[in-house]
Amino acid sequence: MPTYITLLSWTDHGARHSRDTAERAKAFGSAVQKLGAKLLSIHWTVGPYDLVAIIEAPDDETASAALLQLGEVGNVRSTTLRAFGPEEMERIIAKAAG
Repeated sequence: MPTYITLLSWTDHGARHSRDTAERAKAFGSAVQKLGAKLLSIHWTVGPYDLVAIIEAPDDETASAALLQLGEVGNVRSTTLRAFGPEEMERIIAKAAG
């Protein structure tokens, strides 16, 4: 399944309710699972982003739907990156080589 790395920043609302962040993360994991994806891990970070989530989803549409649901709650803004593992990268390199 494709992997997505999501960089999350709290909104003002999310920061005001930071005590609920662990419970919100659990709820996000459940919501992602209902869509057929999986929250592999979530990390609270120091720096320009407040959290980093690693998600597996069957396709871009499913990953996008999960992140739209997350954004609708209003606690975070997200930037998502499609990540490629070693095997995927080998296939990409092979395609590029012709």
